[in-house]
Amino acid sequence: MARALISGTGLIGASIGLGLGDAGWEVLGWDPDPGRLSTAVAVGAVAASKADPNDLRSDDLIVLAGPPAAVIEALPELESAALVIDVAAVKVPVLAAKRHVRFVGTHPMAGREQSGPEAATAGLFRGTAWVVATDEAASDDLRRVHDIVTSLGARPVPMSARDHDRAVAIVSHLPQLLAAALLEIASADPATMELAAGSFRDLTRVASSDPAMWLDIVDLNRDAIATAAENLAASLDAAIAGDRLAETLEEARALRATLGPALAAVRVALVDEPGELARVGEAFAASGVDVRDLQLRHAPHGGGGVLTVSVRPGDAGALATALTEVGLDLID
Repeated sequence: MARALISGTGLIGASIGLGLGDAGWEVLGWDPDPGRLSTAVAVGAVAASKADPNDLRSDDLIVLAGPPAAVIEALPELESAALVIDVAAVKVPVLAAKRHVRFVGTHPMAGREQSGPEAATAGLFRGTAWVVATDEAASDDLRRVHDIVTSLGARPVPMSARDHDRAVAIVSHLPQLLAAALLEIASADPATMELAAGSFRDLTRVASSDPAMWLDIVDLNRDAIATAAENLAASLDAAIAGDRLAETLEEARALRATLGPALAAVRVALVDEPGELARVGEAFAASGVDVRDLQLRHAPHGGGGVLTVSVRPGDAGALATALTEVGLDLID
């Protein structure tokens, strides 16, 4: 049995551990925070280990799942025969730190507002893109990483480290800073915050994530983020001035439609009787899906209602099956 050593047992590391365990790997774990490692062990993500990474075999795997700065610090010290991957949100500085190991830089485009191993789930990566940096990587190692990523339910996306850093500056790093800036502006007036509704809450959702990890990310990808911010400012200036505003809004609507739904909705008919929500909970536990949102709309005159459960697209089928198996009726 191949072994995987997860170095860093936060949300991503622990979720990888759960997924690899389900796929038949022996999963070991290490973390500089003993409490976090204990939690990861308790949820079944890893087995605590004092194994020396340099003693692992060539068919083993090391996953560097700590913050980017920790990955950059650890890489030059490794001399293991095992294949090494990381999951950091920046790639160019990480690849520059590689010295003696077989290494493939990767980045799963997945996460949750909650952090830590207690929020980990084996289904975190289902249906998501997982960048695999092709720079200086051996073809056999790239194929193996492709297979590992696929086994976790993700979609491997090969690209260069520089292209990755430029892209995530636009779709991930700048949105994080934009959410923080919007909340700072809105909070200056309590009356403004009182009016914050769905669109503002959706736009600033990412501000709920752990601030600590973003310090590394912004510092290491500052140039790409600055370029993205300059392009955003130019676009906003043009929109406010009215230049091509109608065309810009129409193009944005069409482009947004091409992204498809970020989440899939599973709708359940509930009757007004004891035990209905308990059955829903039973289905959640049986399916093991990552539930992202719940909305309950009561029937106009009593008698139950409709529960809408938002999950990742790859989880919708498993949840629908589990709900049906506990006797609940789905709504198309």
